[in-house]
Amino acid sequence: MKATPVSTSLGPRLHPSPGVSPPPPLLELREVHYAYPDGTLALRGVSLRLAQGEKVALVGLNGAGKSTLLLHLNGVLRSTSGAVLVEGAPVSTATLRHIRARVGLLFQDPDDQLFSPTVFDDVAFGPLHMGMAEAEVRARVSRALEQVGMSGVERRMPHHLSLGQRKRVALATVLVMDPVLLALDEPSAGLDPRARRGLIALLRALPQAMLVATHDLAMVAEVFPRVIVLHEGQVAYDGPGAPLLADTALLEQYGL
Repeated sequence: MKATPVSTSLGPRLHPSPGVSPPPPLLELREVHYAYPDGTLALRGVSLRLAQGEKVALVGLNGAGKSTLLLHLNGVLRSTSGAVLVEGAPVSTATLRHIRARVGLLFQDPDDQLFSPTVFDDVAFGPLHMGMAEAEVRARVSRALEQVGMSGVERRMPHHLSLGQRKRVALATVLVMDPVLLALDEPSAGLDPRARRGLIALLRALPQAMLVATHDLAMVAEVFPRVIVLHEGQVAYDGPGAPLLADTALLEQYGL
């Protein structure tokens, strides 16, 4: 059975005045190809768009290209061909500093993101790197930790926290920059049931647009109205999550 991609709405259509161009999508990928140095082709002509505030799940088998795609959103990887645009600006050397403040990338393993002696130092790293004043940095750190339910742990060592706590602190290191887009890689992986429920509640409450790579289809059903299936580096499905999750044949076809 071959999947029929389902078109997805990017929200209500606006009708601008004559001569006024509509705003660009928050995120746009145009025919993005990427090959690793060993020649492995990870992305093969991926095109997609996200609107402001839209929450989208990215699913597929291991090796489908999900993590590779996320790493393109703030320039960790650069496409072999095609273009990645954030708020209409292409990801390039000239725009990298600005785009990394706008796109918050969360790695699957929080230990890849937490490297400082204390939680405060980790969360404050981004604002300090941007040259913000001390008072602004402290206010941002306090707000970000409050958002993820981790207020009061500023002086603790990250490696003394549980996995769920470290994942929340890692997310705080992203939220502290006030990004418009969150790119999250397997945020629920390895969490116990209580920590997972807390994460789901947090993701539902956050106002930012999200592109979230995950194998957690139950979380997808609760949080993400739109689902993109990557299969062998290509978009195999892009549309509402409910029909996909109800279609056993499609789920089996794509190993979900």
